[in-house]
Amino acid sequence: MNSTAVRGATIEYDDFGPSTGIPLLLIHGHPFDRTLWAPQVMPLTAAGYRVVTPDLRGYGRSSVTPGKVLLADFADDLAALLDHLGIERAVVCGVSMGGQITMEFQLRHPERVRALVLSDTSAPAETPEGRSFRNRLADRLLAEGMDGYAHEVIDKMLAAYNVTAMPDVAARVLKAMCATDPEGAAAALRGRAERPDYRDVLASVEAPVLIVVGADDVYTPVPEAEAIQRLVPHSTLVVIDRAGHLPGVEQPERFNAALLHFLATRL
Repeated sequence: MNSTAVRGATIEYDDFGPSTGIPLLLIHGHPFDRTLWAPQVMPLTAAGYRVVTPDLRGYGRSSVTPGKVLLADFADDLAALLDHLGIERAVVCGVSMGGQITMEFQLRHPERVRALVLSDTSAPAETPEGRSFRNRLADRLLAEGMDGYAHEVIDKMLAAYNVTAMPDVAARVLKAMCATDPEGAAAALRGRAERPDYRDVLASVEAPVLIVVGADDVYTPVPEAEAIQRLVPHSTLVVIDRAGHLPGVEQPERFNAALLHFLATRL
């Protein structure tokens, strides 16, 4: 584990694999940390890739910024981290909120993008109902902490049948959610409530794009992924069977196979 100061925050990260390998920046979603990508690290580094997994500001062991943290703040943090590591361009990969940060990174730092991987995410701007929900949830997390929320959403983060069939995976996901600092999670929720529309950004992407989605994702269902593919005609869409919102955790072998095939054939 490593840490660096960027833009007024301390960012903790891991940097795996050969320094000469093509770099991959893996961005976790809410309310997790960099360990969400643990099932991907060994297969990717074994294939010769350099894998950078940061804890976003307010998550994991990175420092917390109270109030509001915009997706733009996360994207700029990550660009600064790449600067610190001497990485000019990377394959930028994000799941859920991490996918939206990936789109924001493409908007703000397109020259740093070698390819995009968008897992279980959505491109349109936040709706008025969504803004209200996220702000109410931020208030709730600050008042109550993470445990009640985490137990309520575990069967949406994972497909409900996988919560039962994969108790060790469910326990690991629950532990990560419960360990998140409520103040960091709330700040991200308030920033995400102001999420812009990324469809024009995606429509102009020239880099290779992989879209991945769990077949039974209830947060960002398959039609959301298909909508992104229509915006990026040269993209590749892979639907992972027997998975919900976190296919990289629920079906890591299938997810990793799709990612490695994309990297081998499109870079």
